[in-house]
Amino acid sequence: MLSVTAAAIWVLLACGVAALPMRWQIAPGLALLIAAPVLIVLLGRDHGAIAAGFGVFALVSMFRRPILHALGRLRQRHGAEARK
Repeated sequence: MLSVTAAAIWVLLACGVAALPMRWQIAPGLALLIAAPVLIVLLGRDHGAIAAGFGVFALVSMFRRPILHALGRLRQRHGAEARK
């Protein structure tokens, strides 16, 4: 039950961070991103793989733009190294 409570608090905090101006979202968003895998593992341990799968889906959904941005930067960097 603790894992569900922690996940619910995480969701409420994420909603609060989303309401902040973009320049203020970086530090709390990073903290949420770091805490998410721990919560997903706890959910998976306590409630099974389906609950963990929903957690992964929620994480990817919420952080899709930063994830896509990071992947784009990695592609650019890899492309620049391949050209050298």
